[in-house]
Amino acid sequence: MGTKKVGIPSLIFRFFRRFQQDDVIGLAAQIAYFLLLSLFPLLIFLVSLVPYLPITHIDILNVIRDFAPGESIMLIEENLHQIMEHHNGKLLTFGVIATLWTASNGINSVVKGFNRAYNVNENRPFWKARTMSIVLTVAMITVFIIALLLPVFGKQIGLFIASSFNISTEFLHLWNTIRWVISIVIIFIVFLGLYMIAPNKKISISHALPGALIALIGFVLASLAFSYYVDNFGNYSITYGSIGGIIVLMIWFYLSAFMIMVGGEVNALLGEVKGD
Repeated sequence: MGTKKVGIPSLIFRFFRRFQQDDVIGLAAQIAYFLLLSLFPLLIFLVSLVPYLPITHIDILNVIRDFAPGESIMLIEENLHQIMEHHNGKLLTFGVIATLWTASNGINSVVKGFNRAYNVNENRPFWKARTMSIVLTVAMITVFIIALLLPVFGKQIGLFIASSFNISTEFLHLWNTIRWVISIVIIFIVFLGLYMIAPNKKISISHALPGALIALIGFVLASLAFSYYVDNFGNYSITYGSIGGIIVLMIWFYLSAFMIMVGGEVNALLGEVKGD
């Protein structure tokens, strides 16, 4: 079926109508809640892996610091140090189970939102839907670990190239900025996989691509803008006291979830316009 020619104003109107009908704001809040619940079990899991990987807890913080607001980083760093002080073998098992369960609940909320965007029912058996959510969670955790390892190996590769070809130390500074680019690419891959697998509908790469790009751009811009606001204008510690860092973290998760849902709505709308 050929693509229907639709004007920009009509697309914008249909998008906002979908936005309201599919309760994007409510679903984003639901996803943010489960993301917050799964964060600290994920940190427990990652800290438990540190002795077996060529990384430190500083590397974990550096990856998060690329996007997270300053106040939330202080909260995460404080809890990470407490976790390391009480680290033992049992934490690894707890971290795996707690992370898989709470994070997969978040993925279930994403699936629910995407199915609503595509106007399809979730007719997959419970065990199959839950397994898919857990598999996606494991994939996202694996990608995060890769994001931790790449800068470590990247630094070694950069040192090798600089010493082998007698390149100045300025090259190493340039090489270190690649870590941020790698993080962006990894996030894009996660978004693309999410848009292709989560909905109860066969989605091609070309169909998932626009939403993944919009979600990535929106996530990066929202994260940087919110971080700038928190660091320069919004003093949440004065307003909320000791829970200020949690409030900041929750808002950041909400903005991230919101952008993911917007990308899903964009894909569904474009698919509707194309007659897919």
